[in-house]
Amino acid sequence: MAFRSKEMMKKIVKNIGGEKNLASGVNERLDKCVPNAKVVMGRAQRGLFAGRHIQFGNRVSEKGGNTSRRTWKPNVQEKRLFSYILDRQIRVKVTTHALRCIDKAGGIDEYLLKTPYHEMDTELGLFWKAKIEKLYEELGKMEVVFFTPEEETKLEEQFKEVKLEERAARREAKRKMYG
Repeated sequence: MAFRSKEMMKKIVKNIGGEKNLASGVNERLDKCVPNAKVVMGRAQRGLFAGRHIQFGNRVSEKGGNTSRRTWKPNVQEKRLFSYILDRQIRVKVTTHALRCIDKAGGIDEYLLKTPYHEMDTELGLFWKAKIEKLYEELGKMEVVFFTPEEETKLEEQFKEVKLEERAARREAKRKMYG
């Protein structure tokens, strides 16, 4: 019932006669005690749900119109999303709505950077957002060096030579192993 505490507080204040009848400082103390954000389901703490939660409603029978309570759970998928800032895959549970939001933003990094903190309602989302913001800040402080086209081709040739040497070393190791 924690997610209804804000509504209950509003009803009580209304019954008293509004905020003008409250003693000085009571409103600030109530705001500190009562959480602003609604409490989300437990499994949503371990994924990116983009505001999707369990919904409640009625199942209505076709003939009699009888109603019974039911729930709709969000469509959760476990995905590996590539982060360019972290330079690795992130395994995370996401809703299909969150996947569309991530695609629209241009990737997981951009989604986490663009989404404000008050809309990020999961612990995992806040964790990744803080981590990526920190790394993004560090990347901004780094000095970027551009090569001339000649230097670039020279580096590419050196890289190809190293790759060929590695491949030859692996072949030799296989020949020694298998005779």
